[in-house]
This record gives sequence, structure tokens and C-alpha cells, in this order.
Amino acid sequence: MAFVLKEDRGYSYIEEGEGEVLLLLHGLMGGLSNWEVVIEEFSKTHRVIMPMLPVYDMPELTTGVKTLAKYLHKFLKFKKLENVILLGNSLGGHVALIYVLTHPEMVRAMVLTGSSGLYENAFGGSFPRRESRDFVKEKTEYTFYDPKVATDELVDEVYALVNDRHKVIRLLAMAKSAIRHNMKDDLHKMTLPVSLIPMYSALI
Repeated sequence: MAFVLKEDRGYSYIEEGEGEVLLLLHGLMGGLSNWEVVIEEFSKTHRVIMPMLPVYDMPELTTGVKTLAKYLHKFLKFKKLENVILLGNSLGGHVALIYVLTHPEMVRAMVLTGSSGLYENAFGGSFPRRESRDFVKEKTEYTFYDPKVATDELVDEVYALVNDRHKVIRLLAMAKSAIRHNMKDDLHKMTLPVSLIPMYSALI
């Protein structure tokens, strides 16, 4: 199914279906391609919204998970949303954790799949072999429970990303921010219902 990417007041997002709001937060290298099946399935029963997080569009000095959480709050205010269910994958899960900590009144429940901020298993800290497509393919496949999810198209996207100097600088800054802002000491402050799906069980 082809989904329309909406552009409004500086925000880019997908919005499909009606009902209770399920808001999807993609990962560091993720995007629409990681969520197509989820959107197609849950838009039958929910109003599914996925904002495109400006991971590579922020100034280098402010690139970080807390900045993305602030962006998320502005987006929810723009869409006049509250009492949402957040579903965050990888970095998106980390953004959800920080957001819930600062704005618990805005979120009814949370689903985290392979979330950063809980346990870090780094891509490598840097990309010493980023010129090797086979290396990038291996690391991309490792990200998913089912390696088949790492299609040639997705591997090409990641390969292009890690070989783009502008983007890779922000990618590394974001990864370091995720490590600095580990959430283990704050988890007890969150009292909402949470479904935690480990990385090796995640299909998205």
C-alpha cells in the first residue's frame, strides 16, 4: 500500500485510519519502509500517525534525543493530540521514554521495540568500514530479528547514509547522545502501561 507523506507547517508525517491515536516513532536509520506493515494493519482500527523525525536536519550542536523529544511535543501540540499510545522503535523508543518522563500527561501507554536508552549495543561507534557495502549489509541485517527485512533497497539507503559526511556526523552525535542519556535511573518514575519488546523479537 502506498502512503501519502503529508507536509504541513514544517512537519512531514503519515496519517492513516480513524480512532484511538497510535503514534509511531522510527529509529536512527529508520523511516516509512520499516513501518508499512504496521501502518497497514493498525490503521484498520486506529488513527496511525508517524512524524518523520528530523534526525539529520538539526544543527550539529543540538543533535540529540532530548531535542527530538522537544520536537515530538511541538508536533503533538500542532496536531492537537493527547492521551496517545506511543510506539517507538530503537531511537524512537528512547525518544518516547524521554517524552513520557517530561510529559506523562500526554501519553496513555507505550510500546518499545528494541529501544535504545535501556541497553546499548552500538553499531560500532564509528564507521571504519563504511566504504564496504558488505559490512553495512551485515550490520543492517543484524538490526532486525529477520535478516530478510534488510532488503537490498534498505541496505543501499543505509550505505548512502553512512557515506554522506553531513548525515554521518549527526548520526554519530545522535548515537553518542543516546548513550549519554541512559534511562535506567528514571524508569521507576514512569507509571503508565508499557509493552517492552526486545530487539531480537522485533520485526520492525
